[in-house]
Amino acid sequence: MTRIVILACVALALGATALQAADTPEKLWVYIGTYTSGGDSKGIYLMELDTKTGMLTNKGLAAETKDPSFLAIHPSKKYLYAVGEVGEFQGKKTGAVTAFAIDPQTGKLTPLNSQSSGGTGPCHIVVDKEGRCALVANYSGGSVASLPIKSDGQLGEPASVIQHKGSSVNKSRQEAPHAHSINVDPANHFAFAADLGLDKVLVYKLDPASAKLTPHEPPAALVAPGSGPRHFAFHPSGKYAYVINEMLCTITAFSYDPEKGVLKEIQTVTTLPHEVKPGYSTAEVVVHPSGKFVYGSNRGHHSIAVFKVDEATGKLTPAGHQGKGVKTPRNFNIDPTGQFLLVGNQDGDSVSVFRINQETGALTPAGEPVAVPKPVCVRFLVPSK
Repeated sequence: MTRIVILACVALALGATALQAADTPEKLWVYIGTYTSGGDSKGIYLMELDTKTGMLTNKGLAAETKDPSFLAIHPSKKYLYAVGEVGEFQGKKTGAVTAFAIDPQTGKLTPLNSQSSGGTGPCHIVVDKEGRCALVANYSGGSVASLPIKSDGQLGEPASVIQHKGSSVNKSRQEAPHAHSINVDPANHFAFAADLGLDKVLVYKLDPASAKLTPHEPPAALVAPGSGPRHFAFHPSGKYAYVINEMLCTITAFSYDPEKGVLKEIQTVTTLPHEVKPGYSTAEVVVHPSGKFVYGSNRGHHSIAVFKVDEATGKLTPAGHQGKGVKTPRNFNIDPTGQFLLVGNQDGDSVSVFRINQETGALTPAGEPVAVPKPVCVRFLVPSK
């Protein structure tokens, strides 16, 4: 392992601890991506989390925009990027990606520009660790795209669009590729796209300078047929990664070789306390900043599954479920200090706050859910002083 990779992994692992020890912020801004179609939402909402009490306050609309389902924040904290799950952009059948400037005093968002997402149904976006490009997964179109980020935060046209090909065993859900997420490894060398339609986590080489993705060899890691891989998260050590499988309600743990960009399956565990029932599916997977716990969201069962991590092997041990105030939990996230887990209840029109037990990983409600229409994505930002 190179010195650069080691330093990157160590920095990531220690990030949350360093934040707590050095200067835990009293307040955190929380941006909520939503669906505006068929509901009362107008776009992206801003909330404020009190890191002492866990109290969450809705600060209102941060930016009016159509179906900003998923969000990503630039490492400079100056810009926010949102996919737009629109059916058409500039006369073409494609989704959109919009760049916003973040007001450092109020947290409000000002649109900078928009570009094509490179395919239909964009559902996930991340910014690389250097802040040079935005990576997008297009669910309906079954493709991934990379867009350069300019020095003023604006987006350039896609530098690369890669169309996935193939299908899998469930002909009603896996008749074609469905790229459901894209993420970057700790060293910023590789990108990983979980494709529900292919039962694969495809691997790409990432060149931040050119904002381009190129296929890697081996090209993918496989999960069990019919699993439907959806979202993906790295362990802070950089040694392990986890993909949550939407259709079979499981999480697959992988070991990760950062030099070769290779994932190898370690284990697959259920996210449910019983068998999968009709209408059940999973949505999000998040690793606690300490690396001690992994969480997954269950729709239908309306719960957050808790797992303990064996940090010597990466394997997961079930540690219970929390369902109080949870209704169709879509995306959820853990605040940078590791104290609170916030759940976007898509069909509950609310965000729930849970305090995390640092020894067991158990979740305890911190107050009542806070109203916000059709929440889909939760993103934190430490406000500038």
